[in-house]
Parts: sequence; structure tokens; C-alpha cells
Amino acid sequence: MRIIDKTQFQNAQGEVEMIGRILGTLRYGFSWYPELQAQKSVILQLERLLEKGFVLIRNFNLPGSEVIVPMILLGPNGVSVIYATPLKGFYEAKGDQWNRVDQGRSLAAPVNLINRVVRLALATQKYFEHQKLNIPGQVEPVLIAANPGLNLETMRPIAKVIKSDAIKAFAGSLIQNRPVLRNEQVYALAERMVTPPGAEDVPPQSAPKPGAPTPASSQPQQPASRAKAIFNASQSAPAVDSSDPAFAFDEKDNPLAPQDMPPGLTESSPMRGLSQAPAIAPKKRMLGMTPLQLGILAAIFLIGLCAISALGIYIYYFYFASLP
Repeated sequence: MRIIDKTQFQNAQGEVEMIGRILGTLRYGFSWYPELQAQKSVILQLERLLEKGFVLIRNFNLPGSEVIVPMILLGPNGVSVIYATPLKGFYEAKGDQWNRVDQGRSLAAPVNLINRVVRLALATQKYFEHQKLNIPGQVEPVLIAANPGLNLETMRPIAKVIKSDAIKAFAGSLIQNRPVLRNEQVYALAERMVTPPGAEDVPPQSAPKPGAPTPASSQPQQPASRAKAIFNASQSAPAVDSSDPAFAFDEKDNPLAPQDMPPGLTESSPMRGLSQAPAIAPKKRMLGMTPLQLGILAAIFLIGLCAISALGIYIYYFYFASLP
């Protein structure tokens, strides 16, 4: 399986160092790093099971929006959006509900992961439509439990829910499903997703000479392969409009938003359907962060500077000052 990793704040080895972890937490919230670890756990298992013909795009920022899709899995059977959760405890997925089970009582979880992965799949589907990339069927939303300590009860959820011990069976079903795309089509689709064509990719058309036959009349057009046919119209695809309702995720609904806190904190309002979400104007950012996040980072820097200064003063007065 080919992996295209778009995760921010990683070094060349694909690891998130301390400064990157601080910056990522400031920008995306406390759930950011645990979710990265959950993604790694799921990817390692899928990588051992899925071979040729599968491409996984990790933490892909849909162009023209602030929506980051954790994992997009492309294969001969179609396209899936995967959300890996590091949660543990007792939960239930019932229809479009995501509930935490506490002493036999079902309580609505602070963040509805079922709705979240469905909304991510719909946004990805809308991105394909904007780019005029024709894919067979619909983008399938998949929620995977990365932690074996997550006990799940399911009752006809609107998204596919996979327990940690069923990841192998999930990968096996992907391999056994009837293929609708060839391997080269999958690779071409992944390449077109991460590198959308620009104006320079379209070759200039030269005007025909007077009296000369047009290409259509001079010789029959050769039938294009199915892989090329998928992208025939994508050269002229319009840019994704971030004001489109499909991309209008509120920050509390964004899977990597700063307001995403661990379970125990409540959302200001429940999630709404994707088609009903109003468009929002992006916040002003400096160096990729909001002024509040920059202020927090500056405060951390000042605290560290004060600690180093205090250590220096201590060493000077209690060591060097005692020398004869």
C-alpha cells in the first residue's frame, strides 16, 4: 500500500518532535496528537494487509477549505474516508448517534464521531465533484477504534464502525470486494488529488489552417483508456469554493479544530447536517496560528526563558560566588 502523508509539524523521519507537538496542539487542540498516534496504529495494520492497488492519503487538507480529512483510502473497490479514534471506554453507535455508556445509561458524547466521519466523507465527495473526478459509487465513511480498550455496541450506524480487533477483517473485505477500478486508475486518482492540474498543464491549441480538415474529420479519435476517462474533464475543473455549504465546517465540527477537547467537555451545540451548515469566514492567522495561539506560545517561551535565567542566577550565586 502506498502512503501519501500530508501531516503537518513532522520531521523528515515522519516523527513529531516536541516543538511540533506544541505547535500542533496549539493549532488543532489537545486531541490532535493522540489522534495521530491512533492513525499510526491503524495504518500499520492496514499496510501489512493491503498491497498493490491501494493508496492511503493521510491528513489531507481539502483545497479551498480548512477541512482536514484524517485518512482517505483509495482502492480497486472505491474510496473510503477513515477516522481513527484513540478513545477507550464504553460507547454505542446507534443510527446517527454516538453515545457514551455510563453505568448502564446512554449519554450523548461531547463529540459525535459518527456524524463527524459522515460529514468528512460528504466533504470529500463534494471535492471530487468540484474537481470533476468521477469515482464509482459514493465515498464510504468508516470509523475505526484504534484502542482495544474501546468497547463498542452498534445498532445500524449510518457509518461503518470497525472495532480494533476487526481491522484485519475490514482489510480482507476490501480485498475480496468486486473491483471497480484498476490499479493504475487508483494511482492516477491519488496523484490527481494531491497535485491538482494547473493552467500550465493544458497544452495550447493551435488554430487550424484555412481549408485544413479538423482533427475530428481527418482521423477518428482513439478511445481513451478508462483511467484517462476519469480525469477528462478535470483539466477545466473549477477551484473549490470554501463558502460552499459542503465545506462549511464549524470549528467545533472540524476533526482537528482547536476547540476539540477530550471527552468530558461539552459542545456548545450538537452537530448539524452538512447541507444546513452556514458558511463561515476564516479567522485571521499569523504564521498559521491565531493571535490567541501566538500569545500562548509567547507565554510558554517567556516562562522557559525565566526558568533558564533563574537557573543561571542560582548557579552563579551558589557556586561561583562561593569560590575564593
